[in-house]
Amino acid sequence: MTTTVGYLLGLADDALVAAQRLGEWAAAAPEMEEDIALANIALDQLGAARLLLSYAGELEGAGRDEDALAFLRGDREFHNCQLVELPNGDFAVTMAKLLFLSAYQLPLYTALSGCADERLAAIGAKARKESAYHLEHSALWTVRLGDGTAESHRRMQDAVDAIWPYTHELFAADPAAPVDPAGLRAAFLSAVEPVLTEATLDRPADGWAPSGGRSGVHTEHLSYLLAEMQVLHRAHPGARW
Repeated sequence: MTTTVGYLLGLADDALVAAQRLGEWAAAAPEMEEDIALANIALDQLGAARLLLSYAGELEGAGRDEDALAFLRGDREFHNCQLVELPNGDFAVTMAKLLFLSAYQLPLYTALSGCADERLAAIGAKARKESAYHLEHSALWTVRLGDGTAESHRRMQDAVDAIWPYTHELFAADPAAPVDPAGLRAAFLSAVEPVLTEATLDRPADGWAPSGGRSGVHTEHLSYLLAEMQVLHRAHPGARW
């Protein structure tokens, strides 16, 4: 299958927006070690975003580099799934978001590492190792909170219930993509369901499923996130450190 700019931007924007959200936990996580862990996960996501944005810019051929694609597009030009743009909420919400995102990204990057596009395969091979750690980290916290106190269990279940509907967008069919997302749902469920069981959490029923992020339709939260992320670059266009 042919790698398209739109496909690359979807992958890149997922990682970029996830990195921005995780970065908001700096100096605010429940433990000092978690400050460091979330910062490192954010940097992993940012690293993948940079590689993908650079490739997208080259493929587009319009003279836009990774900075231009990250900082000079409006919200309607972003192709990330809505899940990553949702506010952090409490720590349980962030762990639910990270669990679901990494359970999707791990089989995605694993499949991409064997695709015919050598550039994309190399990016996938690097990112899959990082995604494995992200999944392990979020799974440990999900179990710790879900099988913890009555209050932590309630919060973790509420978080899973709130975030679950946004996972369906991740698996919208795209047969023309190097890896069709529809084929990843089984691997996602095989990673997530044992974690929820160990955490004594119920898997939510499938129902209402928001979508539109891949085509530029987003929640109100993305525009605020981009305003903060892009303000310095837009205030000083062309600036170099």
